[in-house]
Amino acid sequence: MTTQARKSSKGQSSRSEHRYLNPQGAEVKTRDEAFATQQDVTADAVQTSAKLELHNGSITFGIEVKYNPNTYPHVVTGGKITSGISGAPWEITGGYIGEQLRLDAKRTGQGSSANTVTIVGEYQNPPAYRGTYGFDGASSSFKHTTKYEC
Repeated sequence: MTTQARKSSKGQSSRSEHRYLNPQGAEVKTRDEAFATQQDVTADAVQTSAKLELHNGSITFGIEVKYNPNTYPHVVTGGKITSGISGAPWEITGGYIGEQLRLDAKRTGQGSSANTVTIVGEYQNPPAYRGTYGFDGASSSFKHTTKYEC
């Protein structure tokens, strides 16, 4: 193998080490292109979901939260309280997840229960939130522990 051949082979391998992908997964030529803000990124690209379970004695709320993982505290962008509360499902209209938890939801199901619920809490280990919730503007009527579902 000649010196020229070694240089050529080395140059080829170092070029293949640096592949850049944009947020959509398409290969681009430079690092700057890979990290450039894309105009065609959908809302799904800045949203992920988590399942939570609120416990208050024998009551358990099933909660599916959608949030923006690029913010902190994570801004809640939607979701549902799917079970355990009269009038389910409830649409999650806002809130945040971080050192503190806040979920605001409105009733979309049938029933004569309250129209809104607010859940607040503070983070604790193992991963869960200890706090309170209430209806129609109140947030401290009932104690709860809300944990992450794995």
